[in-house]
Amino acid sequence: MKNFWVFLSVALVVLVLTLFAVVFQVRETETVIVTRFGKPVRPIIEPGLYLKYPLPIDRVDRFDSRSRLYEGVLEETNTAGNEPIIINSYVVWRIADPERFLVSVQDKRSAEGKLRSLLRNAQNSVIGRHYFSDFVNTDPERIRFEAIESEMQAEIAGHALSQYGMEIQTVGIKRLMINESVTEKVFDRMRADRKGRTESILAAGNSEAEAIRSEADAMRQELLAVAESQAKSIRGDGDAEAAKYYQMLEADPELAMFLRDIEALRRILKERSTIVLGVETEPIHLLKELPKLQPKETEN
Repeated sequence: MKNFWVFLSVALVVLVLTLFAVVFQVRETETVIVTRFGKPVRPIIEPGLYLKYPLPIDRVDRFDSRSRLYEGVLEETNTAGNEPIIINSYVVWRIADPERFLVSVQDKRSAEGKLRSLLRNAQNSVIGRHYFSDFVNTDPERIRFEAIESEMQAEIAGHALSQYGMEIQTVGIKRLMINESVTEKVFDRMRADRKGRTESILAAGNSEAEAIRSEADAMRQELLAVAESQAKSIRGDGDAEAAKYYQMLEADPELAMFLRDIEALRRILKERSTIVLGVETEPIHLLKELPKLQPKETEN
């Protein structure tokens, strides 16, 4: 009986060691490459239990399949206008092709070295195509951070995936710094630009005001000319009307004054009116007594 339990224990130990040698687990956050005599034979991305040949035939290489962050160092580069800026960028990446990653990169430290080189080249290339005003500007709509980051990602993504099996998910600019001399030059240029824009706006305003004044003067002259013409016409009509009365007055002054009073009285009494005036007031005195008019003798 004692030998039986010893045999059973040894058999269990051998079974456990055998299972440990030929069975392996893949977690949800892992990607596994099974290599046989050093050559990749099987990538595994689904979690679960799998079988393999024992060492040294098969070997399991595990990689974290989650997204990772690589942050570069502060580096100086030049814009399209040759202004030096200091920039710090970052990359969010993951292992998309574990077999290619194993062959060309192998581990995280080596991957960060590859990313450092790719990111530096992308920074110099992309930033060198943009002017300083795309990074720092008083007009927020002219700042092109998102476009620059997208260009940097496009510059890196294809090479990283095809050469190293790494998927570049995001490329961003974390910090942007400018040395003091460049800052002073930039603000001088911004002040000069703003002054030029102010002078241009003032010049345009003065020009428009002068045009408005000229147009107003022309309209005023035209209106004055029209008013003067109408006034002359009215004066002419008045002079002609007065001339008729002058002729009547010269022919018979008493009759002319009588007709004038009659016309004034007709206008006053045209509508129902209540008037309190002295009876001697012209032309009210006509209501009291008509004047004695004598026809004027004409000379033969």
